[in-house]
Amino acid sequence: MGILDGIVEWIAEQVMNGLDLVTTSVLGALGCDMAVFLRYFPAAGTMYQIFVALAIGIILLNWIWQLFKNFGLGAGIEAEDPVKLSIRSVLFIVLAYFSDDIVNTVLKIGGTPYNWILDSELPPISFASFSSVATTIIGVVANGGVALIVLILVLILAWNYLKLLFEAAERYVLLGVLVYTAPVVFSMGASQSTGNIFKSWCRMLGGQIFLLVMNAWCLRLFTSMVGTFLANPLSL
Repeated sequence: MGILDGIVEWIAEQVMNGLDLVTTSVLGALGCDMAVFLRYFPAAGTMYQIFVALAIGIILLNWIWQLFKNFGLGAGIEAEDPVKLSIRSVLFIVLAYFSDDIVNTVLKIGGTPYNWILDSELPPISFASFSSVATTIIGVVANGGVALIVLILVLILAWNYLKLLFEAAERYVLLGVLVYTAPVVFSMGASQSTGNIFKSWCRMLGGQIFLLVMNAWCLRLFTSMVGTFLANPLSL
């Protein structure tokens, strides 16, 4: 190999080494476990009880306000049925108080397939070896100009892979925000006028967990492709 081929191989190897480091540190940290989120945002756990108290206060204020509005029914003021309102208020006070246990149960259910994906058996993976094998094969059959094209393709591949990792990290942070603001959202379900907010939050929570699982699946597909290529480089 010439000087250009050596430079191209070295740069590609460093790029893939960086991907190897990022993958090891990021993919294992992400998931439906909020331990990493609390490590970097400890104030979320500290202020959680504040949100619980705020949620119960909002429910009680709404309960009193809706009951008070029943006195204005003769003047055309709309109000909720006091019996149904009382049942909903008591129910969502209990839900807001135990929101931590409820959300943790949901996270445990959603984290099960995520852990299955991460624990699945794959061929041995080394991004640095992938770049070395690729540049070696190309170097045998092509000149330095084509090796430069290979470097560009490796950089494009690395950039798109990093974007997928960043997207997974972003979804993890958003999931943490949804989890630790859950009590306030539970308070929205106590009233018919704000019930849609609670329903939208439930859909968003489920959607974020599903997308986080799918991100892990896509990343594992890519790493399995790398492992398969390393195991049988001449068969592709």
